[in-house]
Amino acid sequence: MTRPEMADEALFLLLHNEMVSGLYRAAEQGEGENGRCITKLENMGFRVGQGLIERFTKDTARFKDELDIMKFICKDFWTTVFKKQIDNLRTNHQGIYVLQDNKFRLLTQMSAGKQYLEYAPKYLAFTCGLIRGGLSNLGIKSIVTAEVSAMPACKFQVMIQKI
Repeated sequence: MTRPEMADEALFLLLHNEMVSGLYRAAEQGEGENGRCITKLENMGFRVGQGLIERFTKDTARFKDELDIMKFICKDFWTTVFKKQIDNLRTNHQGIYVLQDNKFRLLTQMSAGKQYLEYAPKYLAFTCGLIRGGLSNLGIKSIVTAEVSAMPACKFQVMIQKI
């Protein structure tokens, strides 16, 4: 990894951590509801995901199907944002996809134990929005949830909404 790439990654990690802590700090000081923080982070991620997908796909051929789009998200999109591919993609071929990242970058700064497990959802909300926003811009309406059972591994479940 070159120096500019390392700096980009460090800045992204710092910006993400500051967004999360800033929103929660504001909620604690009475400037907003604590429960709305995850929604705000998810909405921020949604908008960023829309913009990134627009840039990443401007020179690519059209996708064949839903699975082709999910493969693009797991390989190209994830690699550009998180510097690695998704470790595992599973589907039931009925509109549910599970993306597994065994060393998710936004959780690696935390302990690998279970002591910080309760804080994980607020660090995953932005990424859920990122995936949902990217898929939205590719014409797929979805619900994205995240689950962590052992840090820093996590699973993102994408449920496609049939129109």
